[in-house]
Amino acid sequence: MTRLDGHGRIDRSRTLRFVVDDVAYTGHPGDTLASALLAHGVHRLGTSVKLGRPRGIGAAWVEDPTGLVQIEEPFPEPMLLAATVELTDGLVARGVGGRGRLAQVPDTARHDRQHHHCDVLVVGAGPAGLAAARQAARAGEDVVLVDDRSEAGGTLTGTETIDGRGSRDWAADVVAELAASGTVLHLQRTTAFGHHDDGYVLALERRTSGASRQRVHRIRAARVVVATGAIERPIVFEDNDRPGVMLASAARDLLHRQGVRAGSEVVVFTSDDAAYATAADLHDAGARVTVVDVRPTPPAAGPCLERDIVVHGNAVVTGAEGEDHVTGAVLGDGRTLPCDLLLVSGGWNPTAHLFSHVRGALRYDPELGAFRPGEELPGTRVVGAANGVLDLAGGLRDAVGDAAPAVVEQPRTPTTVLWRVPGDPARQFVDLARDATVRDIERAVGAGMTSVEHVKRYTTIGTAHDQGRTSGVIASGITAELLGRPIEDLGTTTFRPPYVPVAFAALAGRERGDLYDPVRTTVLHDRHVAAGAVFEDVGQWKRARHYPRAGEDMAAAVLRECAAARTGVAIMDGSTLGKIDVQGADAGVLLDRLYTNLMSSLKVGRVRYGVMCGNDGMMIDDGTVLRLADDRFLVTTTTGNAAVVLEWMEEWLQTEWPDLAVHVTSVTDQWAVLPVVGPRSRDVIGAVFGDVDVSNDAFGFMTWQDTVLDGVPVRLARISFSGELAYEVHVDARYAPALWDRLLEAGRPFDITPYGTETMHVLRAEKGYPIVGQDTDGTVTPQDLGMSWVISKKKTDFVGKRSFARAENLNPQRKELVSLLPTDAATTLPEGSQIVEFRADGALPPPPVPMLGHVTSSYRSAALGRPFALALLKAGRSRVGEVVHVPVGDRLVAAEIAPTVLVDPEGARRDG
Repeated sequence: MTRLDGHGRIDRSRTLRFVVDDVAYTGHPGDTLASALLAHGVHRLGTSVKLGRPRGIGAAWVEDPTGLVQIEEPFPEPMLLAATVELTDGLVARGVGGRGRLAQVPDTARHDRQHHHCDVLVVGAGPAGLAAARQAARAGEDVVLVDDRSEAGGTLTGTETIDGRGSRDWAADVVAELAASGTVLHLQRTTAFGHHDDGYVLALERRTSGASRQRVHRIRAARVVVATGAIERPIVFEDNDRPGVMLASAARDLLHRQGVRAGSEVVVFTSDDAAYATAADLHDAGARVTVVDVRPTPPAAGPCLERDIVVHGNAVVTGAEGEDHVTGAVLGDGRTLPCDLLLVSGGWNPTAHLFSHVRGALRYDPELGAFRPGEELPGTRVVGAANGVLDLAGGLRDAVGDAAPAVVEQPRTPTTVLWRVPGDPARQFVDLARDATVRDIERAVGAGMTSVEHVKRYTTIGTAHDQGRTSGVIASGITAELLGRPIEDLGTTTFRPPYVPVAFAALAGRERGDLYDPVRTTVLHDRHVAAGAVFEDVGQWKRARHYPRAGEDMAAAVLRECAAARTGVAIMDGSTLGKIDVQGADAGVLLDRLYTNLMSSLKVGRVRYGVMCGNDGMMIDDGTVLRLADDRFLVTTTTGNAAVVLEWMEEWLQTEWPDLAVHVTSVTDQWAVLPVVGPRSRDVIGAVFGDVDVSNDAFGFMTWQDTVLDGVPVRLARISFSGELAYEVHVDARYAPALWDRLLEAGRPFDITPYGTETMHVLRAEKGYPIVGQDTDGTVTPQDLGMSWVISKKKTDFVGKRSFARAENLNPQRKELVSLLPTDAATTLPEGSQIVEFRADGALPPPPVPMLGHVTSSYRSAALGRPFALALLKAGRSRVGEVVHVPVGDRLVAAEIAPTVLVDPEGARRDG
């Protein structure tokens, strides 16, 4: 064990048991999986993705490119960093052998989300972030402070002095003040992973209590303060991927957080002052330490020399010895220093990802040897180490100016930039997560790549879970060296969200399983179930597709239902149709602008069919409009487009015509609609609503009347989507089941038959009524459907009108809606089938065979006694009577082109 007494902030009063690779271990609350393994001397975790080389724990947080594990208990999760997994009792994990695997069983944990609005969002609770949050809170502002570690304070170890006391005590005092302010929401274990326009930030919280395991916070802030610190950068040398090679800052973090000494014989390879604090702390913790510094006269060596730590100046580590674990550091002069831990420190990269997410430009700072924020962005401020200010005192001043607390520390000297040392480029690893080496960069440059973005994609450097935190800038530096160009001219790759990998389950939140796509049922659903209905999904609704009787398949049931509608009476549940209440003095004006035909001239008590088109003139929906009063209309839409049409109306009202006095409201769920269809429908409606004169003279087609049934208001409308005499019965949804039963009872003498959506489709297709989204595909105009009559010649303008004059929309070869009658009167053409034709000599043209159109709807008709189809066909209406062919399986089926209306073309049955 390398757990040290007197070090760390873990809870040693409790012992946690866990298993990794079938071996049992123990740890304590406050441990990460990585720290607990290192406390047992375990460095290796799995193998690399491409070469199968041993891989270990390389860092103490999200910058680790190698320490991946597969969590199996208490929840299944592939490819998490051991350094970021907080230890829990009973945890079971396995080192990843190159790549993880998806869980075999679903994760039942709950994930959710919250929304926040604030004056200031501070990302990062290190010293700069704490100071910035406190300053904003003292000014009375609403503050959200998020930090990805389990406790505030960032990299503060407690050895620093702030305002005359220990840095950890200072941090605790600030946290307590924030908690008492009443205007601060402080979230630890919360990683801001995406920064978007207008102060919108997404953050993922890892929860240790409560009903959900992860929570996505959606934060909208007037100002965002990025105080995310900096990430230590390694130096590339041969076999630098061995387990036991680690960032120097990680070893210090593990020592002060968890009391873990990651090695007992330590070599520190550095070009930066910060590594000397690590060397001194490890020495004080009982390790034998040697420092190798690339600088001839290391400026920060004093504390190490005072401890008799050997410091080799003007020296480099050129390689690491060992297989499953590092055993020695090879120096440039050929000597080998024995070690079980090789720490590397080549400078620091500001963690400016959130700044880059909102297109903030980075500039190269030669003193840092890194890229830092290079411009001011409205609403975004980067402070502290994230801004390239690496000293503690300077970082606090950068965050809060003159209000910064006093800090005493040794001055920093500029980093000596060293991307790599001489050696075999095939064994010098730049991106350990991708097994990408200096040799790979050489190949990329040799192939003509001169952009760092191209090199990234050629080599895959920076595309793994760590997104190039330790490899990205190094790859830029090495590429610049190979090209003989300054790195500031070459630049670095672009940081994009997410900052850390985020599980799809967290993004989905509660929208999973049955809640992924909500299931909507009408108030009559139980009635349909009891009647044996088979359901289909239509726009989230469960709709009865057909009602099979004993021994019937769908085809037989639909033929029976169709026959009932054409010869007797049938009833269906049409409640899912979209219904929008449009009210206001300018209601007619709005509808005139959105529909192709005139709605303002509609009289109260009348109904009109209407079509909506997009800006491009293509049909987007159709339905009926009932005028309820001078300033009120009821608009019906197709089931699947109910929300789309409502949003379309709101978009125009809110963005283009805010001057119109109109309000639109969905009432789809409030009203149930029961179409009663067929020659005997008048008898059924007359029997139930005795006070209504249902004669044709008193109640004509495309009119509506209000009545009352046992004290319940009911609206009756003469609307037909079947081409038969029909009535739509509208009622408050609460009363629909009782009214459904009443209508069935009244229709019993006429053998009333419930019918479903499949029968509805057949009936409407026999009449040539198109369905938007089935007989249209976003490229179809009303004229293509033979509906020029629905385009008003009285209106000066409406949405889509201008597009009707486009040359392509006037092309005589446009596809037009027609019907197809298979000449064998037996074959049902598959929907979606392509339509072709023979040449004059009776043969098909050579491949690729020209396609004339496609079948949009296809059914077997009881009224026609044969199959038929609707199709979109080039110049279709001018070709009525001709024969085309449709491939069905391995044969061609001949079909005659016919008009779209195949049943009662005069409309006498509908109108009578």
